[in-house]
Amino acid sequence: MKLFACSLLMVGALAPSAFSQAKPATPKATSPVLDKVKLEAYLRYLELWVPDVAVKIDDPKPISGMPGFTEVKVHLSYKTAAMDQTYYVSGDGQKVFKGDVFDLSKSPFQTALDSLKTDQQPGYNGSAEAKVKILVFGDFQCPYCKAEATTLRQQIPASFPGKVEVYFMDFPLDSIHPWAHPASIAGRCVLRQSSDSFWKYHDWIYEVQQDVTADNFNSKLMEWAAKNSVDAVQLGRCVDSKATEAEVNRTVAMGRELGVDATPTLYLNGRKLVDQMAQWPTLQQLITLEMDHQAKVAEEAEKCCTVEIPQIGKKK
Repeated sequence: MKLFACSLLMVGALAPSAFSQAKPATPKATSPVLDKVKLEAYLRYLELWVPDVAVKIDDPKPISGMPGFTEVKVHLSYKTAAMDQTYYVSGDGQKVFKGDVFDLSKSPFQTALDSLKTDQQPGYNGSAEAKVKILVFGDFQCPYCKAEATTLRQQIPASFPGKVEVYFMDFPLDSIHPWAHPASIAGRCVLRQSSDSFWKYHDWIYEVQQDVTADNFNSKLMEWAAKNSVDAVQLGRCVDSKATEAEVNRTVAMGRELGVDATPTLYLNGRKLVDQMAQWPTLQQLITLEMDHQAKVAEEAEKCCTVEIPQIGKKK
């Protein structure tokens, strides 16, 4: 089965390039002020952003290990869709590039690893020995997420029992999926009662996805709760008050910071995987490679920190 993704870029007038990148910068004491208006106009022309796309450019931040350049975050929004991008600007404000910056002394995915937080996130198949983590940014109304979730729930425990921990990260695409956000809020409410109940909810909502609408979501949720030993009164209060919305917004912001613009988007120990890379045959190979890599890293670390004390009579 071919897997693609639900994307924010399905929104109306925005072409794939419309949510590209933008940038400005503020000067340092010795640098001229960067003209953000001029820069935005330049990038709108370059990236073909339509006028309805709002652009907000942060002030530049210094980059450790990259003298002469600053990092600039650019925030793009169109109706209810949003995306963040990163640019790098020269000190004189005349040169701009986009891309990834790598430090050979760290993981090539260190930027993502620093941003991805799994505390308070529901996970399964983990153990103390698990050196591999997969974070899935998903949307409960996205049909491609349903296919991905079904595959992962079946294949990960069967192929890598206790060795790969999978986390679910809420990333509802509000602009194209009207009940995805309420479903994420409800899922977090269920999680407050129990982790096991959350995964029952996770599997159920994808299973009945085609039968759910914005109008019948709450009634179906309450029917499910009654059949699955979930406190429906407590759940109803949590959902009605949107008590967990901040938790949903937290993972959405996390994804936007990393440039997530479609679901499902996976991160395998910080490596971003979308489309074909997230399909099981390829994903299985990548997991195996990552496990081998982690084993080598651990072996090298042990060698690095082992000191041999010379002894009389001991052959070298």
